[in-house]
Amino acid sequence: MPRLKRRAEFKAVAKGVRVNRDAFTLQALRRAGDETVGDPAPRVGFTVTKKVGNAVVRNRIKRRLRALSDRMRDDFSASTDYVIVARRAALDAPFAGLGDDLAAALEAAGAKLNRPAVRKRA
Repeated sequence: MPRLKRRAEFKAVAKGVRVNRDAFTLQALRRAGDETVGDPAPRVGFTVTKKVGNAVVRNRIKRRLRALSDRMRDDFSASTDYVIVARRAALDAPFAGLGDDLAAALEAAGAKLNRPAVRKRA
């Protein structure tokens, strides 16, 4: 699955919808129509802040989340960018529980993305 790597991509996704879980926050944003023609595959990025722990802990959490996202590849919506912002709980959570949380978060994010936009009154 393609990854988000550039800071601008992460910042763009941060403006999309958010779904909070105990072990992570999932951010999602649909890509613009002209970009989806070339590559409709979903893209995923991972963030673990230094508050979570040292480099060993952060990398272990990212490895767990990457493995989980690769297993759940079919659950991600096409033409959508995702960022998973991990918390410390992602380190100790059972892998199956993380999978259930991610599946529920993906479903909730999809529902939020499919909602019609609310127009603000001037």
